[in-house]
Amino acid sequence: MGRPLVAEINLKALRHNYQLAQQQSASDRAIAVIKADGYGHGAVQVAQALTDLAPAFAVASLEEAEQLTAAGITRPILLLEGFFSAEELPLLIRRGYHLVVHSQWQLDVLNHYFAGNPVSGGQPRLQVWLKVDSGMHRLGFDPEQVSDVYQHLIQQSWVEEVILTSHFACADDLHNPFTQQQLNIMQSLKKQLKATLSLANSPATLGWPSACEGWLRPGILLYGASPLASGHPLGDQLQAVMTLKSQLISVRTIEAGEQVGYGGRFVAQQTTIIGVVACGYGDGYPRQAIEGTPILVNGIKCNLAGRVSMDMLTVDLTPVPDAQPGDPVELWGPNLSVNEVAGYCDTISYTLLTGLLPRVKRHYFSF
Repeated sequence: MGRPLVAEINLKALRHNYQLAQQQSASDRAIAVIKADGYGHGAVQVAQALTDLAPAFAVASLEEAEQLTAAGITRPILLLEGFFSAEELPLLIRRGYHLVVHSQWQLDVLNHYFAGNPVSGGQPRLQVWLKVDSGMHRLGFDPEQVSDVYQHLIQQSWVEEVILTSHFACADDLHNPFTQQQLNIMQSLKKQLKATLSLANSPATLGWPSACEGWLRPGILLYGASPLASGHPLGDQLQAVMTLKSQLISVRTIEAGEQVGYGGRFVAQQTTIIGVVACGYGDGYPRQAIEGTPILVNGIKCNLAGRVSMDMLTVDLTPVPDAQPGDPVELWGPNLSVNEVAGYCDTISYTLLTGLLPRVKRHYFSF
């Protein structure tokens, strides 16, 4: 059996979350974002589970796309950061990957490449997603540049279609007017150019209906972690896909004044039962987790006690005084939100899920 730490991946919940996102689009076009190894869930397994639902997938790089192609995924794959050097273009074009173009240097490289390698009959043409900097100031062309770039692209023999895309900076805050400002910019460009849009990331998919046209781009929501505050009617319908679970491997009693773990951060205020769990920062559990971080033992909420070690963490078993070695532990999952755990670790759910390391076994099920 080996070490009891395992990440159970519920593919039925994954499909439920995708369908919830898809329902927010009038056109049912939702590209499933599975970069960073499917946010730690396994990109190939996620793609296989969604291939009959999702019309396309999105990843960060050519390397991530190639992993999917090697596994037999035949749906279109979008490279969200485009290409990083001209050397990638022959393979990228041959595979028919869709491509984000976000900078003038990329456009210059494409123009130069196709000047020397003109498209002839039967050759695939590029699906270009033209990135607009609508205010996040990370990637993209300034709105004033977009019309000229768009018109240039649609005239090229090597371009199949151009989709306008941008990324929202504050969509997780439903009261922040900046999202509407970004949306106004993109709607104006759409009207001017009569272009298809792709705007809605996970929080916009759930919380900004006016952004849900064209291609949606659900990411974190696919995995059951809502990017919105609790109490949102759609966010609360998401189902946790990953359950990080382990077992107690030791139980001991310490007296008042005795300390636990590195640095003696936890000091017992009374006679206390301490459990040791097979999970640590060497597995991706955050070392910065503070005292009181919730952990479920036998389904009952207990608290982290002391610093997380590389392979173990310790928990105050006061709420479950009869706990024994071998008893089940849930670090996050359907009964303990990964968002709640992240809040105690001064981070976000994305970090916890993508930070889970390869030595943690993944078990997949669909029931």
